[in-house]
Amino acid sequence: MTTPLVLMVLSAQGMDTALRIKAGHPEAVIHGLEGRVQGADQTYSNFGETLRAHYRSGNAIAALCSAGITIRALAPLLENKGGEPPVLAIADDGSAVVPLLGGTTGVNVLARQLAAILGVSPAITTSGELRFGTCLLNPPAEFHLKNPEDGKRFIADLLAGETVQIDGPAPWLEEARLPVDDNGTMHIRITPSDIAPQKNELVFHPKVAVAGIAGDIGAEEVRAALAAGNIALASIVCLAASEEHSANASLHHLAAELGLPLRLLPANGRSARDIVSAFIKKPLSQSGGEKLAIAIAATPDDVTLAGHPRGRLAVIGLGPGDPDFMIPAVKHELQRAEDVLGYETYVRMAGSFRPDQIIHMTDNREEMQRARHAFDLAASGRSVVMISSGDPGVFAMAAAVVEALHESDNPAWHGVDLQIVPGVSAAMAAASRSGAPLGHDFCILSLSDNLKPWDIIEKRIALAAEADFAMAFYNPISKPRPWQLPRAIEILRQHRTPQTPIVLGRDIGRPAETLRVITLAELAPEQVDMRTVILVGSSLTRSFDRVDGGQWVYTPRWYGTKPAG
Repeated sequence: MTTPLVLMVLSAQGMDTALRIKAGHPEAVIHGLEGRVQGADQTYSNFGETLRAHYRSGNAIAALCSAGITIRALAPLLENKGGEPPVLAIADDGSAVVPLLGGTTGVNVLARQLAAILGVSPAITTSGELRFGTCLLNPPAEFHLKNPEDGKRFIADLLAGETVQIDGPAPWLEEARLPVDDNGTMHIRITPSDIAPQKNELVFHPKVAVAGIAGDIGAEEVRAALAAGNIALASIVCLAASEEHSANASLHHLAAELGLPLRLLPANGRSARDIVSAFIKKPLSQSGGEKLAIAIAATPDDVTLAGHPRGRLAVIGLGPGDPDFMIPAVKHELQRAEDVLGYETYVRMAGSFRPDQIIHMTDNREEMQRARHAFDLAASGRSVVMISSGDPGVFAMAAAVVEALHESDNPAWHGVDLQIVPGVSAAMAAASRSGAPLGHDFCILSLSDNLKPWDIIEKRIALAAEADFAMAFYNPISKPRPWQLPRAIEILRQHRTPQTPIVLGRDIGRPAETLRVITLAELAPEQVDMRTVILVGSSLTRSFDRVDGGQWVYTPRWYGTKPAG
């Protein structure tokens, strides 16, 4: 997955320009200043803090404001030139595109793309790129510059009048305006060989090799094989293995240690030689055997990305509805996903999606079918998100997903990278709005008998009430189930005083949010619907008036006699 372009917008006019950019650059994510920008994908309240957070995360950034504001906000972080992401300033009316940082990470390429969308000329000031029409320090993704630390001096010498000879295929330099001479004093070498750069030389490693793995192999064995073949690690496109090893932790550790992506092929007893032959049909050279093999192609164009990466299924909780309640890990999973599954209401609650993301919305009762569909997608190598509201493990999709995996003997499903990402549950959100009614031992019960018998629900309510738990009731009432809540109230009144505090939280974190604090004596079914969570206090739960209206509710952490002090 490529890193998205972050558009930082501070004004309504800037929002208009950001929408023009996004129309031509669909993967861009618009971040609007809270209270001043409407319709953004995400909002923020502090420009400097948000800008610095994206910078640290390595995201490409286009700030629709003055260059000075952007520079001052990032000044404390400007230390490592080679590690900075692309950063641009764009006039909020779209009249200027100014690359600021990231000369070695493609800022000028991005500036030209965005300027073309806006119909203006980018304000590129890099002298080498202006003279030669290319940035030697930022080659295409298929090539790796081994010695970028020599690049600045190399370009300065070319600007001073030196000529350069080029050895090896370098398609991106064919249209450049470099001073090429077969007897040039400077040297550009394109090679997969692991050579040491000489004086006045830049070495580029093309991505032309694949390493096949078909057994337990350590990083040192791979490095030794590369050294024996004089192959640069930077020329390896990927590690490749059979799908049967997709969940092998040592294989993923190997890929991480070497800094290489991993691709998986259908399992059929392949040897390492068989695996690499799927990527390179006519290798220039091939070495290794059954457990480890390395094949080299003539050019990057001769390498086919066979197979697929390891699939990922993230089951996420959006929280109660307000984006501010959504944890950053959930936002990250939504951004990286290729496929998004969920009940239509929750998918729409998750916000806008990129055009390249595929949305699969289903009825709320199709949980197991949805879970199986998600595993099928992830097993094919896709990055999949399963959306729940609240927390995915509280009466939501996490249980269905894990159950579907438990019932399956499909090894491809079990090889999926399954992650459960928590969210703020409705009970927690309602409790936080009212104080701390769940501050001591509590339990959460669903009053829906769609998936369990009512006699079990009734027994659990009675036992929890007898044990003096504070309680949260989910799914309290619906048109097909009008009588269960009155019965639950009847049971509660057998164990709680009429003054027991009750919190009714409806649509917490959404525009129609309401919160009421009443007593058990006042609780009536007509005050509640399916979008309401009911919090029931224990015998020690207390309430008192707030100075701004309403009441605070809390359950003290002590039980029985209050401790001294």
